Amino acid sequence: MSGAIPTLAAPFVEGLQRRELRFQACLDCGRAQTLARHACAHCGGTRLDWRTASGRATVHAVTVVARAPSDAFRALAPYTLVLAMLDEGPRLMAHAQPGVRIGERVAAGYFEHAGRVLVRFAPMPD
Repeated sequence: MSGAIPTLAAPFVEGLQRRELRFQACLDCGRAQTLARHACAHCGGTRLDWRTASGRATVHAVTVVARAPSDAFRALAPYTLVLAMLDEGPRLMAHAQPGVRIGERVAAGYFEHAGRVLVRFAPMPD
């Protein structure tokens, strides 16, 4: 795996290194997206701004990965992945603590693995 950060994704990856969850917001329609793009996925506008999310989200899907897709993640298996909707609107796939449930409120945390900072959601305290 190359250590080079693609230019388009640099603000997201650099945010993770600072323990910040970043997303793009369209200045034309106001929609937010987590995948770095040259244009808004909703309206096609090209005026995009990087913003920092609160890290709070709601879980929309959960899966447990028992067999890692590559050697890089084999040491983590089994691990939980979630699709979470950030309070700011976009969805993000990320790691999560075991036992999280669909509909549960979670907060982003971070961990290092194989030289990269990754997101790991955990249940929010009641």
